[in-house]
Amino acid sequence: MSDGPLDGLLVADFSRVLAAPYLTMLLGDLGADIVKVERPGTGDDTRAWGPPHHHGEATYNLSVNRNKRSVVLDLATEEGRSAARELAGRADVLIENFRPGTMARLGLDEATLRPGNPGLVYCSLSGFGSGPGAAMPGYDLLVQAAGGLMSVTGPGPGQPTKVGVALVDVLCGLHAGIGVLAALRYRDSTGRGQLVEVDLLSTLLSSMVNQAGAHTMTGVVPGILGNRHPSIAPYEVFAAADRPIVLAVGTDRQFRSLVTVLGSPELADDDRFVTNTARVAHVDDLAGLLGTRLSARPADEWCELLTPHGVPCGPVNDLAEAFGLAERLGLAPRVHLDGQDLVANPIRLDRTPPSYRLPPPGLGEHTEEVTRWLATGQEESDR
Repeated sequence: MSDGPLDGLLVADFSRVLAAPYLTMLLGDLGADIVKVERPGTGDDTRAWGPPHHHGEATYNLSVNRNKRSVVLDLATEEGRSAARELAGRADVLIENFRPGTMARLGLDEATLRPGNPGLVYCSLSGFGSGPGAAMPGYDLLVQAAGGLMSVTGPGPGQPTKVGVALVDVLCGLHAGIGVLAALRYRDSTGRGQLVEVDLLSTLLSSMVNQAGAHTMTGVVPGILGNRHPSIAPYEVFAAADRPIVLAVGTDRQFRSLVTVLGSPELADDDRFVTNTARVAHVDDLAGLLGTRLSARPADEWCELLTPHGVPCGPVNDLAEAFGLAERLGLAPRVHLDGQDLVANPIRLDRTPPSYRLPPPGLGEHTEEVTRWLATGQEESDR
């Protein structure tokens, strides 16, 4: 048991790969009991997605499956489907990301389960929705391409580039989590569950915020700007004496502080740079002038000089340096669990903080425990 805000909530987890498993892990961190249903023999696809490995287990799988119990059920058999229906009948939340139509063929869709569990919050994640796009495979790279993200990402025009992680999957999981919590709040007041549907494409279009909004409101089709921003300058990467440095200057005051520290205060009154709009219009001139000045000192030295003046800046860290920064800032980015260093949940709650109770489970590690409970209705006393 946990003391988390979702303590007592049972989640039937029919998820695999990333978007939905990330969601269920976050719910588990907040106290929910997550029962993850996996296929016999192979389990979640990510169990085979290595290297790298940690003690023989794929780190991809380990990164999104803590605080869960794994039960193997063969949904191709009536016995497996019966056990799955029993689990769904007792669950508060069911989460699945099969291709649309799969759960209906198994008799595990929302319409079939609703009469036996009126309060069930049923959450389906898909790539392109349950309509005409139902047959399209929902892989993050495909959605980054088809959804426009790659069209604005890359070193320059004609060089579309994916983001370095499956970002759309993560964003979809987060949006689905908000939907699940909203549906639970509605259930609290009415006793009725509902269907929550989130797809990768819609999530990406919403998450492209200013770029997407500029298109819907003005028809603008943005292109690749490299590390520059379409509406803010200077907002890009520069070469310091030793390594790259980022400037993210969003106000005229910050710009005046920047050029003053750089020893060129007159640039703040230059007609080309006096306002943000002017700076965006003359971004090439501005970048050349700033680049010359920034190349004179190492990145860390510039950060030490600029940060006290409120100028947003920082070196381009690798992941080890990024974790080191978080640790120096007291953000505790790691959690040690059963011999594994996992990434901590970033949500901070002062009364009911996230907890780390179960390490990522082995395939079918809890099958006997869960199937016994489903057969008898008796909970494990030490759960």
